[in-house]
Amino acid sequence: MAEKALVLGGGGVTGVAWEIGILTGLADSGIDMSDADLVVGTSVGALNAWAIAGGCPPDELIRQWSSPAAAAFLQFRMPPLPWRGFFDYKSFSHHIQELYSAFPPRSPCGVVMTDLLRRRPRLVQSADIRWEHLAAACAIPAGVRPVRVDGRLYVDGGLLNAVPLWAAKEMGAARVVVVNVLPRLQSRAVRMAVGAVRSLSPRAPEAGDLEVVTIAPSAPLGSLMESVRWDRDAVVRWIERGAEDARRAMAEQSGRDPAQPVLQ
Repeated sequence: MAEKALVLGGGGVTGVAWEIGILTGLADSGIDMSDADLVVGTSVGALNAWAIAGGCPPDELIRQWSSPAAAAFLQFRMPPLPWRGFFDYKSFSHHIQELYSAFPPRSPCGVVMTDLLRRRPRLVQSADIRWEHLAAACAIPAGVRPVRVDGRLYVDGGLLNAVPLWAAKEMGAARVVVVNVLPRLQSRAVRMAVGAVRSLSPRAPEAGDLEVVTIAPSAPLGSLMESVRWDRDAVVRWIERGAEDARRAMAEQSGRDPAQPVLQ
């Protein structure tokens, strides 16, 4: 059994930045999650999971997601065509392909996506992961068109499971650090829609007996619109918030000051 796993959830641009801050704050507290035995991600957490498993340090993730080039990740399509997704798939997939090529995994990595028609989660691991799996794992329903992989259509893995603990268990984890960006969805309409999909889907796989530590935001991170629109100042702010939340979570045990800034 693997001793330690890191499980990363979704949350759009907001989530990917906040997760990076969490990793930085944990490192400040003497906890280096880059040495986790395995990393699992869904939704945009799949992108961070892939990079971490590929040995990407938090400072490099900060550089990548605070760069203006990150604006291409979710770029609004003009004119908007709801049946094809509100975001431009070409720029979305190009951004993911670049990240995929840059960080081939050095440690076990799992990516969870949702089979759209069967409404079932699918776990893809390490050597079997292609850039299309990463794209499918964070293909926000209605935002990004479904991604066809192996003849089936897939969408955001967070649609059925915000944090897929079952996948970490299946990969052999015994102890898990969960980074849950969205313990509660920002929009009531989205909560209702996601709840309806989950109620009509097969029962989620069981995680079984795991030792779990969960880190969640101390306060809501922003609106739904903010989570899909890149803004450097906002990204920096969310990274800082993540670092503060991580240090605050560790402060009770370590006595460290959670107010120390990460970015200058």
